[in-house]
Amino acid sequence: MISPKAKIGKGVKVWNFAYVGPGAVVGEHTKIGSLAHVDYDVQIGKNCKIEGLAYLAPLSRISDDVFIGPGAVLTNDPYPLSDKMVGVYVQKGAIICARAVIKAGVVVGENAVVGMGAVVTKNVPANTVVIGVPAREAFSRVEYERRRLSWNRGIPGV
Repeated sequence: MISPKAKIGKGVKVWNFAYVGPGAVVGEHTKIGSLAHVDYDVQIGKNCKIEGLAYLAPLSRISDDVFIGPGAVLTNDPYPLSDKMVGVYVQKGAIICARAVIKAGVVVGENAVVGMGAVVTKNVPANTVVIGVPAREAFSRVEYERRRLSWNRGIPGV
């Protein structure tokens, strides 16, 4: 369901049973997967991919060219049940892998990668890969790309 009060850019694709709430803004050529929940007052940039079952809490801010994996959760209440909410800010080119959870108020830096199942409670620097519970710095985005390319080429040991 797409709220009539949401602003949807040109070329956006929203798959089955996804929700886009009132006041949400979705940039051009973004894809939102099945059963994803983009709550009210969420802003998503251009050329993003939000996978199925992802939850983007109110006040989330997603820059251009961001990937958010299946089942990832962005929160907006650092101390439930607070009277004051704050969103997560995911900067340009960042990757949030499957089932990651991001604490309210956290900034995920430009081109950063949050590994699968990571629990992020602190800001993630740009061009950094974080993994684990709680999330900790593992290696650089350059190393991540090297590993990704090796995997794509079928090179063992990656």
